Amino acid sequence: MSKTVQVGKIKFGNGAPFVLIAGPCVIENRNMAFSIAKTLQRITSKLGVPFVFKASYDKANRTSIDSFRGLGLRGGLDILGEIRSTLKIPVTTDVHSPEEIEEAASVVDILQIPAFLCRQTDLLLAAGKTGKVVNVKKGQFLAPWDIKSLVKKIETTGNHKILLTERGVSFGYNTLVSDFRSLAIMRRTGYPVVFDASHSVQQPGGLGTVSGGQSEFIPLLARCAVAAGCDAVFMETHPNPKKALSDGPNMLPLNTLEKLLKDLKAIDGIVKK
Repeated sequence: MSKTVQVGKIKFGNGAPFVLIAGPCVIENRNMAFSIAKTLQRITSKLGVPFVFKASYDKANRTSIDSFRGLGLRGGLDILGEIRSTLKIPVTTDVHSPEEIEEAASVVDILQIPAFLCRQTDLLLAAGKTGKVVNVKKGQFLAPWDIKSLVKKIETTGNHKILLTERGVSFGYNTLVSDFRSLAIMRRTGYPVVFDASHSVQQPGGLGTVSGGQSEFIPLLARCAVAAGCDAVFMETHPNPKKALSDGPNMLPLNTLEKLLKDLKAIDGIVKK
């Protein structure tokens, strides 16, 4: 069994019901962020699924220099803070450099380390020193047993509030594949594990100047991960993924989420009974 990591009243790990971490890839504007957050809150409250809202204030690793990155640190954090205080839900976002950490930690409940940056020692140490929950997304270039070195870096700060996210592993060019053994292997660290169902279907740079994706497989992979006993599911969702300003091809249409969550809750209930 994994340790319990707590965010407010929400518990990750140690046999607790799975947590949904969800929201749009990036904050496109205030109204859309609030609309998605309210819809997700309504659905998860109805189904009794613990929920953390996710959205990025900046996407620093876009394929093209011309791609939309977000509203920036201050503008994005203002919106996340407003969502957190108004809707009374925990929030999380990506952080990309040690210089951003202190300001981000003053607003969000969970600091998310992007997969491409998971080995950046200074970033991990800065996140750990805040005392906030740190969610490390395992790089698609990293073996699951190598996650131990990342965990140790954060633990040296005295912070043991750690989540570990699987998001697929590189398989040739522009392709990722999910190895569900990694959930069990990463849990050997003692920390809760999260499955990122959105970025596991991403095709990095697959459309030339932007990344592609196969969002039709998000429900399949999410069901497999919950059946494997993961502690949380991460999904990016959008009312109209085809018009999303970032990562549309690997986002779940918002109007399909409720049905999927019902399936996941049923599977989770059987696995953790």
